[in-house]
Amino acid sequence: MQSQRGVSPLSTQPWLGWFGRHLPILLFLLLATAGMLTVYWFFSPVETTAEALTVPENSLSAPLFKNVPSKPVVQRLAQSPGPLRIGIIVGHRGSDSGAVCDDGLTELQVNTNIAEQVYAQLVALGVQTDLLDEFDPRLQNYHATALISVHADSCVYFNELATGFKIAGSSFTDSSSLSICVEHAYADTTQMFYHENTITPHMTDYHAFREISPGVPAIIIETGFMNLDREMLTTRADVPVRGIVDGIRCFLGK
Repeated sequence: MQSQRGVSPLSTQPWLGWFGRHLPILLFLLLATAGMLTVYWFFSPVETTAEALTVPENSLSAPLFKNVPSKPVVQRLAQSPGPLRIGIIVGHRGSDSGAVCDDGLTELQVNTNIAEQVYAQLVALGVQTDLLDEFDPRLQNYHATALISVHADSCVYFNELATGFKIAGSSFTDSSSLSICVEHAYADTTQMFYHENTITPHMTDYHAFREISPGVPAIIIETGFMNLDREMLTTRADVPVRGIVDGIRCFLGK
């Protein structure tokens, strides 16, 4: 009889032999798959889930969802305002002489002297300023921080009360702050009387108020009467100039 000791157990079970020969490869594939699954799980984003509110056993157990409306982006910093710009109208310039005194002094001369000095001082302060004619084409839809029209009152002697200044603000926009600032500064500087009871419809319905861009504060100022206030308006014109400039600075400070 032949001996059976030379027969290998692997030869009697073919699949065991195949498994033994490919065991390293199988282990490699198993470890690689496990590693890939681990990496995928670690780096995957967390899924958004809705949590169910705890409710009594006999109540509805469906999850409750709360819709959160999206919030608009709020601008944290305020918009920077536009650059300051002041318009100064030289009353009657480019149109006519205005009031005329017996000795030939004209309102236009008085207005020009005062308005040009106001313009120069504002420019020196770094304020962008326009010097405008009475019916300047730039007044159509003119946009500025404020507009001031400089005029002077009649040269006719009425009585001893015909002295002082007056101001009328635009009724097309809120010009109260500008009007109050200039009124107080002008009165303090010149020590002139505010002649409110002689404000005329020509002032309250001043043409430039209707021509400029809506929303621009505007006033017309009669700096004084060319008869009793003549010295203040001519030889001491620097005083009314300072009063107007201080009033504008007051308004810009607000």
